[in-house]
Amino acid sequence: MATVKKLINDPQTVVAESVEGFGLAHADLVAVHTDPLYVARAGGARAGKVGLVSGGGSGHEPLHAGFVGLGMLDAAVPGAMFTSPTPDQIAPALQAADAGAGVLAIVKNYTGDVLNFETAAELADAEGVTVRSVVVNDDVAVEDSLYTAGRRGVAGTVAVEKIAGAAAERGDDLDAVVAVAEKVIANVRSMGVALTACTVPHAGKPSFDLPEDEIEIGIGIHGEPGRHRIPLASADEITEMLLTAVADDLVLAPGEKVLLFVNGMGGTPASELYVVYRRARALLSERGVEVTRSLVGNYVTSLEMQGASVTVLRLDEELTALWDAPVHTAALRW
Repeated sequence: MATVKKLINDPQTVVAESVEGFGLAHADLVAVHTDPLYVARAGGARAGKVGLVSGGGSGHEPLHAGFVGLGMLDAAVPGAMFTSPTPDQIAPALQAADAGAGVLAIVKNYTGDVLNFETAAELADAEGVTVRSVVVNDDVAVEDSLYTAGRRGVAGTVAVEKIAGAAAERGDDLDAVVAVAEKVIANVRSMGVALTACTVPHAGKPSFDLPEDEIEIGIGIHGEPGRHRIPLASADEITEMLLTAVADDLVLAPGEKVLLFVNGMGGTPASELYVVYRRARALLSERGVEVTRSLVGNYVTSLEMQGASVTVLRLDEELTALWDAPVHTAALRW
């Protein structure tokens, strides 16, 4: 087996060492708890504020720890690479985020994540913490896969965390924060493409075989293959496949306003992401849909996978105001 080149010491310690480094680099924003491993907001939860917690397998950085801070998450729980965190990791994070107003868990629709967050919520409940959960399922590519029942949660998770986080920060109660999170979930869709597979450190080989002249349309974020494999096409052609699927699923009508989010999978340069954004924006314009907010960059990655996803969120005045609200995290700030 060929040696995989990665800046790691040991596949077994890469998550712990990465999170330790993250905590040292962003000590003004976060505090890292090592046993069990989770990341919380520096200074603890603000009294009377609804807490927000998310988590999932590592390898998707900056998701989720990069979104801990003012206006977003109160705690994030990193699992092993591409593996759900365990209930005994999640439950203390839920407790740490509780400031007396209850906690919202934002869960991506992968079977392990859903089951482990459910179990953790029961454990936290036994300690007197009120936990509500929402499940993000924005991926239009797959109804059922190896990892999910129903649609997967992918880059739309960023919009859920940002907007629900802003609602919590302004003082909304738990019911209201849950309602706004569910409103985002109902109005956000994503679809992705892989140009290359990624290599999980402990696996030592790419997660699927993808010939040089082919691409995988509709991939998830765990290195799992997508909806179909096609010959390599131009950026505009690929973007059209992704954006059309997303916009059709949302049933976007002329005159609507949207957030357009082009997300990198970790190995694609920003210059290429803007090529995708340019075409996606033109396609929306052709539909009479106005892009009023934008985000471009690597926010929900799949290690070093080359590829991108296109996410569209239907906006109204409330969601736009919450998107615009101040945020200060390692990965998102304005």
